[in-house]
Amino acid sequence: MSPSEPEGPSFFLVDELPWPDESQVASAPRELVEEARRKGARRKFLARGQGGFHSQYSDFPPGYTVPPHSHDHDEMIVVLDGSCTMLGGGPTLKAYDSMVLLGGYEYGFTAGDDGMKFLTIRTGETQTRLR
Repeated sequence: MSPSEPEGPSFFLVDELPWPDESQVASAPRELVEEARRKGARRKFLARGQGGFHSQYSDFPPGYTVPPHSHDHDEMIVVLDGSCTMLGGGPTLKAYDSMVLLGGYEYGFTAGDDGMKFLTIRTGETQTRLR
C-alpha cells in the first residue's frame, strides 16, 4: 500500500461524483472526446489506482457508437442498464451481461435503442488507441 492510499476502504458514490470535462482527460483521443460530447456520451471516474483498480461509470445515448479501438490494459465491461452490440459480430449484451477484453484487443460497439449504462474496470491506468 502506498503512503497516499487509505488503510480502509475507498468509496465512490456515483451520484456525488462530477461529470468531468473530458477535454482535460488525456486518456482518450481528442476526436473521440469531441464526438462523445456532441452526442451526449459521458463518464465518471471511480477508482483511480486504489487497490490497483481503475474504473469508471459511463452513460451512452441510444445508437452511440464507440469506434474500433484498443487499450493497453485488460478490462472488464459490465452492462448495468440498456444494451450494446459489438461491431464486427458477437452477441448483444444486456443488463448484467459482461465481457473481459485483453489489453491490445481491438473492439467497438453500438449502444442499443435504449442506450447503455455500464462499468469499466481495468487492471491499470490506460490509454485509448483508435484504429
